[in-house]
Amino acid sequence: MRVTFYGVRGSVPTPGASTVRYGGNTSCIETRLADGTILILDGGTGLRELGKQLVAEGVKAPLHLMITHVHWDHIIGVPFFAPIYTRDTQLILYPLTTESPASPLPQDELFDGLHFPLRMHQLPSQIVRPPAPASDGSWRVGSARVTRVRLNHPGGSTGFRVDDADGSSLAFLTDNELDPPGGRLISTAELARFAKNAGLLVHDAQYLDGELPDKRGWGHSTVPQVLELGRMAEARRVALYHHDPERDDDALDEIARGAHAWWRENVGAGDAVVAAEKLSIEVPPG
Repeated sequence: MRVTFYGVRGSVPTPGASTVRYGGNTSCIETRLADGTILILDGGTGLRELGKQLVAEGVKAPLHLMITHVHWDHIIGVPFFAPIYTRDTQLILYPLTTESPASPLPQDELFDGLHFPLRMHQLPSQIVRPPAPASDGSWRVGSARVTRVRLNHPGGSTGFRVDDADGSSLAFLTDNELDPPGGRLISTAELARFAKNAGLLVHDAQYLDGELPDKRGWGHSTVPQVLELGRMAEARRVALYHHDPERDDDALDEIARGAHAWWRENVGAGDAVVAAEKLSIEVPPG
C-alpha cells in the first residue's frame, strides 16, 4: 500500500508563500493498494492535483472515492477532478455511513447549475454507487477491506480503515474531536481499538493545546491528543493532518520537531510526521 497526500489543510485552502512547503490544498489522500486499485479518501481541493496526475498517467481503471463528510473543504475539489470529464472514467462513490443510504454527495448543491455550471447528468464519465456493503458495513475494494466508524464532528464525519491483503493498513480519521464537550459518538479508547496496529494512522491535529479553549466543540483535535491516540493504538506511524489555515510552514516545522521528539521518547519504534502535499508513504505489510 502506498499513501500519497494531495491535500493536508483544514477548513479553507491556504495558497501563498508561507504555506508552499507543506501545501495549501484541503483534504485529499490517494491510496494505491497492493493490487493497484486506487482508493481516494476525501475530495477537497487536493483532488484537483490528483486528477491531473491520474490523467497524465493515463489511468483507466475504476476509481474509488470515499468522503468523510460534506463540509466544503472535503468536497469542493470534486467538480474540478479531471477524470470525471472523460468518457472512459468510472468513479465509484461510496455513501458516508450505514445511516445514509442515499447519495454520498449533495449533488443538488455541487452540480446544480448555480454553484457550478454543470449538472451531474452532463458529466461524460460514469459515476456509480458501489455494491451493497457486507453485513458489518464493510466493503471489499480491490485487494483491501474497508471498514468505517462514526467520528465526533458537528454535522457528522466518517473515519475509514483500509486493510490490504498483504497486511498493510491505514486508519484515516478526520475531522474528529477526541475530547468534545458534552456527549460523544465514540471514545478515544474505541478509536484506539479501531486503529489498532495500523501501519499508518492519519488523524486531524488542527490545534495546539493553548488554542483549544476557544475551539472546543469545533470538531478537531490537538497535536498531543493525536500523538497519545497513536501510542494507545500502537500505530507504526502517525501523520498529523488537517492543518489549521493560520499555521504556516515554520509553525508546522516546529510541530514536526516536537512530535518526532515526543514519539521517540514515549513510543520509540516508528515515527510521527506532519503530513505535507506529495508526501508519499509506503505502508509496510503487517
